Amino acid sequence: PVGHSSGPHAEARMTLAPAETLDVSVLVPAKDEAVNLPEFVRLCAEALGAAPFTFEVVIVNDGSRDESADVLRDLARAYPFLQVVDHRRQRGIADALRSAGDVARGDIFVFYPADLQYLPADIPALVAPILENRADIVTGTKQGKYEKAFVSTVYNGLCRWLFGISVTDLNSVKAYRREVMLGVPLRPDWHRFMVVIAAADGYRLTSLPVPLYPRRAGVSKFNWRRIPVGVFDLFSVWFQLRFGRKPMLFFGIAGAVLFLIGILAGVFALVLRFAFDFGFRPLLNLVETMVISGTVLFAFGLLGEMVAGLQEETRAIARSLARLDKLDSRD
Repeated sequence: PVGHSSGPHAEARMTLAPAETLDVSVLVPAKDEAVNLPEFVRLCAEALGAAPFTFEVVIVNDGSRDESADVLRDLARAYPFLQVVDHRRQRGIADALRSAGDVARGDIFVFYPADLQYLPADIPALVAPILENRADIVTGTKQGKYEKAFVSTVYNGLCRWLFGISVTDLNSVKAYRREVMLGVPLRPDWHRFMVVIAAADGYRLTSLPVPLYPRRAGVSKFNWRRIPVGVFDLFSVWFQLRFGRKPMLFFGIAGAVLFLIGILAGVFALVLRFAFDFGFRPLLNLVETMVISGTVLFAFGLLGEMVAGLQEETRAIARSLARLDKLDSRD
């Protein structure tokens, strides 16, 4: 099996384990990382070849414009544990992880970038708590200096405050059970919220310190334009986790409150008109606005309940299919 060869040419002689015995799949999104990829794959062979589990590495060429495609083609011929997935255009990390997960055969997925800021030598420690059944998802806590430390600190602080998650670093390398991916919506950049979504679904979390090294080659894909988008995504996830399964809690209550305000304002307007012979036109406009808004919000709540029910059914079907697929792979 993979991970148990020895000798100076062990890397080239490794063979893939059967699907039913594969433990870990390392999922690697790569965009314009041609310079780093050979060293990254070599380090994977070195670090994981001696590990006490079977493995594969799935690299997604996410619309690279450099020589990544040619480099990966040569690497796939040299390393049997390597699988390559190509995207014709850049689709982002979330889609890359989804594409890699579709072809991966491991029971445990590991999200790892190809830029060598994290070294593959830390992967065995990252997956150990899951293999030992002590956790379902393990996040790495960055150790060292990095260029977006302030942004990461603010993001992690907001996540801990909004979601009540005790994990220090939510936007780093991570290992997680295959089924965790089923709960993550197919939305751009929502891989960042995998941990909070998994926690909401009851998965056990833990974290481990992981050294962060300076980038050896290439340029960072991070830019400041992603910050506002990330903040809006953060509050969108919070709203969906809090009210997504019970939308009537938000829309129904808000609609009922507005409707009640409209009714009370209407009664007050009638009292003014018939008891004191005093008409106040803006009060009538307030009644109309509150009653209509309340009715519309309440209707949104009812529609939301129907959509939430369909989503629950879809999740149940996805979980059932995943269980059947896993049983089939073990036959």
